[in-house]
Order: sequence, then C-alpha cells, then structure tokens
Amino acid sequence: MNPNKEDFQEQSLQYHKARHPFDTNGKTGTLVTKECNTTHELSLAYSPGVAYPCLEIEKEPKRVYDYTNKGNLVAVISDGTAVLGLGDIGHMASKPVMEGKCVLFKKFANIDAVDIELNVKDIDKIIDTVAAISDSFGGINLEDIKAPKCFIIEEELKKRCKIPVFHDDQHGTAVITTAGLINVLKMSGKKAENLKVVVIGAGAAGIACAKMYKTLGISHIVMIDSQGVIHTKRDDLNSFKLEFAIDTEDRTLEDAMRGADMVLGLSKANVISKEMVQSMNSHPVIFACANPNPEILPSLAKEARNDVIIGTGRSDYPNQVNNVLGFPAIFRGALDVQATKITENMKLAAANALASLALEEVPVYVKKACQRENMEFGADYIIPSPFDRRVLVYVASEVAKAAQKDGVAQIEDFDFEEYKNYLSELIKQ
Repeated sequence: MNPNKEDFQEQSLQYHKARHPFDTNGKTGTLVTKECNTTHELSLAYSPGVAYPCLEIEKEPKRVYDYTNKGNLVAVISDGTAVLGLGDIGHMASKPVMEGKCVLFKKFANIDAVDIELNVKDIDKIIDTVAAISDSFGGINLEDIKAPKCFIIEEELKKRCKIPVFHDDQHGTAVITTAGLINVLKMSGKKAENLKVVVIGAGAAGIACAKMYKTLGISHIVMIDSQGVIHTKRDDLNSFKLEFAIDTEDRTLEDAMRGADMVLGLSKANVISKEMVQSMNSHPVIFACANPNPEILPSLAKEARNDVIIGTGRSDYPNQVNNVLGFPAIFRGALDVQATKITENMKLAAANALASLALEEVPVYVKKACQRENMEFGADYIIPSPFDRRVLVYVASEVAKAAQKDGVAQIEDFDFEEYKNYLSELIKQ
C-alpha cells in the first residue's frame, strides 16, 4: 500500500474519533440556540413555558416555522445501499458519510441537519418511514440509495410529503454539469439542439443528468450501461433506462463517442481512451466524474487534442464537479421561502446561477484556496470553485425566486433584495 495513502487513512480515522477518551466521537452534535442558565430560562425552554408555542401551533400548524427549528432543519437519510463507490455496505457503515453531509450543510449554508440511517431496504417501508417523520423537518436529503429504487422512493415521497425531498446523488451532479454545459455553449457558439451527448453510466446520477440536459433542448443523448449502448433492440431494460433507448447501430462506448460534443462519465477509471477523445466533435467537453480516478485524466485528454474542455470530481484539477456547489444553497433557498418541493425550474435556476457566477471576477481568497493565480472564465474555469462563498448568494436567491414563480413557496411577500443582502452578510461571518 502507498505510504501516503496509509498516512491519510490514519488521519481520517483519528479525525473521526474524539480528542479525549470521554468526548463525543463523530463529526456532529447539538447546537443550543437559546440561553438556559437560570430557572426562568429553564421554565421558558421547557415546562411550563413550552406549552404556549405548542398551543399556538395547535391553532395554526404553519406556526411551527415560527416557534421551532423546522425551517432550518434537514434530514439526511440513507439505507446504505449505494455508499460512495463502496456499494451496499449497510446502514451503519453509511453513518460517517451522512454525518459528513450534515457538516457540509452547516458549513456551506448554515443549515442544521441530522443523519438518519434506516435499517430497512424494502421500498414501501422506506417510503412509509420517511413520510411518517417528514413533518419534523424543513427538507429531506435522500442519500446513497441505489438505483432504480431511489427513483421510486423519491417520486412517491414528493407526492406524500409537504416539504422538499431531494435525492442529491441524482440531482446534484445534474445541476453542476448542466451549469458547465451552459457555459460551454456560450464559449463554443454551439446550439443545444445540435449536440450529441454521451452519458456513461445509467444509474441515479446518469439518468437525472440526462433528464436535465433535455430541459436545455438536447435531444440526441446516447446512454451507456454495463452492457453497452442503451438502444431500442435491447430487451433487458427497466422503465427508467427505456426512456433513453434510441434507434442506433452504435453498440460500444467507442462507437458512441464518435462525433460526440460532450461525454459525461459516471462509471469507472480509465474507460475513455485518447483515440475516443480524438474522435469527438470540435471543442468537446468531458466531465469525467469517476472517483478517485476519472474515466480519463485531464493530461491525457489534452494530449489527445488542445480544444478539449474537461472537468472531474477531483479538487486537484480545474472544473471540479462537486455536489457541495448545489445541495446546500438549493436547500437554503427552498427553506427560506418554506417551499413544499424542489421543482425542475428550481434546479435549472441553480444551474443558471452557477453558470453566471463563473463569468464573474474570482476573489483572491478563492485563488489562494485553489492554489491558482489565473482563474478566469475559459476552458479551465467553466464551473465556480466550491470555495467561492458567493455560491450561496447566487444559487439560494435564484432558487427561492423560482420557488415563488412555481407557486411552491409558502411565504408570499418575500423581499428578494433584502434576502440577497442577508445572504451576502451571512457569507462574511
């Protein structure tokens, strides 16, 4: 084993343990937001004073947003069946990841989150359990649930719950790669309706990305699973894959990439060759998102041709496709207008916001964090950095606005200028 990897592994294990024997292990805890240091404060926090907000909520259930943490609380829920690249490792083994997601919610959007690991894999039982507890939260982030059951669970919960339900494994990657694609279209002058897009991987993220690309006007999408190109003559496709079955003679990845304008990799390392890149259309874009090693290294892609634009899931290369650019700010905007769901328009608003931020001058603190002196809109900068705190302002405000336009915001008189000012102050803290 590589010594550096051993060192990192040990650092990670120690990071997750307490510094002292009797301290709390893990990465999260409870933040108490009100003083409780006197008998009077205790009587307000609990009995008898707590009865008054209870009675107000009984009279008008929406007042739960006024008197509790519901409006800033997200549940991060998993059954442990598709954890990172580790697969079905069980609900308890998924807990460090879910705790980590809670940390990101707090650090990037000041949203409180709790992790919930379900010791059940049956679809109906998961739906019933999550629906039963949903009113306690302002939103639900489904995480690391394998396809295709994740589609069924999310769609049914969206019908049954009165709060946003968002499966980030699907929609996060879709929002961020769509933002990059929007900017590639600006740079290349190509039209969305003329693009050929190849998606390697027909899991949750691949299908969600393809659906979002359709909203941009892209119709020529070639999807590839472990058996090859998804085409109309196959008889082994579930209903989710069948939506993307096309009439084509292409059967392999090599076939599909010939003449392609974009390829999205959500599969495994080193499946894209230099020859495949050379066969693509002019000014091609590649999002090679397999972790830790992408479908093709940026250096190899650029050796193949000098007009390629490439992004990966890694922080040590430009154009990182990192879901933290999406879910914290999307939930921030949805929570702050008390949205009942996250619509397609809200996701597209987030993508457009990210795309527009990449056109702005990059602050010095972002360049320092990325260890890059030159960061300006171009082939190596089509997606904002996760370290750019302005992401929260751009994305949350546009998501909130889209929620109101779609009629899913429960707060009707919402001052968006005041809200943007509030977010701008928040990121300074």
